[in-house]
Amino acid sequence: MDITVVGGGLAGLTAAIASAERGANVTLWETRGRLGGRARSTEPPYVANDGPHALYSDGTPYAWLAARDLVPPVSRPTPAFLAGGRIRNGGRVTPPLSAGLVGAVRRRSLRAPHDQDFATWGRANLGEAATRAVCGFLGVVTYEADPGRLSAAFVWERFVRVAAPRWPSVRYPRGGWGSLVERMASRAREMGVRIETGARVTELPDTPTIVAVPLASARSLLGDDTLEWESGHSLLVDLGVRRAKAPTIVFDLDESGFVECYSFLDRAIAPEGEDLYQAQLPVRVGESRAEVTARMDRLLDDVLPGWRERVTWRRDQMCRGRTGALDLPGRTWRDRPAIDRGDGVYLAGDSVAAPGLLAEVSVTSGLAAAGAAVTGVRASVA
Repeated sequence: MDITVVGGGLAGLTAAIASAERGANVTLWETRGRLGGRARSTEPPYVANDGPHALYSDGTPYAWLAARDLVPPVSRPTPAFLAGGRIRNGGRVTPPLSAGLVGAVRRRSLRAPHDQDFATWGRANLGEAATRAVCGFLGVVTYEADPGRLSAAFVWERFVRVAAPRWPSVRYPRGGWGSLVERMASRAREMGVRIETGARVTELPDTPTIVAVPLASARSLLGDDTLEWESGHSLLVDLGVRRAKAPTIVFDLDESGFVECYSFLDRAIAPEGEDLYQAQLPVRVGESRAEVTARMDRLLDDVLPGWRERVTWRRDQMCRGRTGALDLPGRTWRDRPAIDRGDGVYLAGDSVAAPGLLAEVSVTSGLAAAGAAVTGVRASVA
């Protein structure tokens, strides 16, 4: 029972492990010289993730990883980390006591429809201030400059999950997400998965194949122009600075931005005496890179006074179409590109028809693709 996996990111590694667990002989091909896809981390001394990744321990994907001892040692928000949290609202960085956010959290039992945009539903059910605050807060999990245009259900479900008034379920793999990738790759090899890096696949193999690459790459490989879906567009900045007193995490309610001190919970990812921050700012329609970079620098000025004189390292990335699926009004995750493409071809990744928050979609779709591929092989043999 031979199965091929194209793509060595989180979805591909999940699919490879799950297929091998079901008895398949798996070969995984990765174009780059390193596994991980968007779950890669940079090499020390600044260990920065390719985007603001986090694991959520209250989800089924986390339980699947944990059951196989694939979750590396993790950090979780401490009281000191949470106490250092701030919001940027009206151009001012203040403690997180936004009346709009508090009011929205109190209405968390509401159910939002999928066929109406969030801005319209929110103004009618939450009020103008709360709707504006939720849209600003949700920039970090949507990479979208205008979350109000998205499906009300899509936005509201994510807000309720992320802002749940309980001890935060978010977890940060120590040593960056590369530590998670390493554990998954080791497990795959232990189970007999053949892993080939630096190998580009340009034609589908004869074996059942799980295509775990971004939709644009899958569209080219499969020759299927229907493989498209709305995704975010953001500027991501990783910043190494000499340590000084500053907020630990800031949600920018003005422009859906986000700044977090990743090294506060894991000092090993930055040099001694320095901090590693990651900032995100969604790109507006028609906005140039220079314009969004100028906005980002103003955000950093507000959050990290004096950072320009203390900066030791900086990495900027423009991320378009590689930040997960966004559901527009009238659509849900079930309407995204189907996992089973027929003829022994299956899709996995963060923009396909699977539920979850951020990276959870990759794990969930990888598991579904593996299950469908193995079932398909067994059915053909029978």
